[in-house]
Amino acid sequence: MPNHEAIAEASPWVKRFATLIPPQGAVLDLACGSGRHSRYLVNAGFSVTAVDRDITVLASDNTPQITTQELDLELDTWPLKGRVFDGIVVSNYLYRPHLDQLPQMLAAGGVLIYETFAQGNEAFGKPSNPNFLLKTGELLALALRYGLKVVAYEDIYQDKPKPAMMQRICAVKAF
Repeated sequence: MPNHEAIAEASPWVKRFATLIPPQGAVLDLACGSGRHSRYLVNAGFSVTAVDRDITVLASDNTPQITTQELDLELDTWPLKGRVFDGIVVSNYLYRPHLDQLPQMLAAGGVLIYETFAQGNEAFGKPSNPNFLLKTGELLALALRYGLKVVAYEDIYQDKPKPAMMQRICAVKAF
């Protein structure tokens, strides 16, 4: 039975493109926060590895299809080196020193679904630090560097759930 709360909380971008992830695939929810996307993906039939610096909220759920890992994603050494996933979901998180790790962690046919704040967001509040705002075309450039097929891309202003500048991509790694 679907968890309607998880479906309602998930980002429309993630919901739109999660169907491209290979069925019953292994998905990484990077910087998962409270786990809204992890819960949605489990309800969609995926097994999820949910990673964040603080996984307290999600770990208390005891959902067997979600493996939680408390990791500092901003160390000099990438803590997920050697891991491979059928899908990677990132929402509202950016740490450039490890951005190039993500396409390398995708299995053949794997899907990268990424959305976060972009330059110009400083006009609307936080985040306003340029270190946490994507530059124009930055996600497109990432996909190009690794030969990912771009399914969809946006670099837009959104007014809901709050005014913000957002950049989003869904890209697939070739077989």
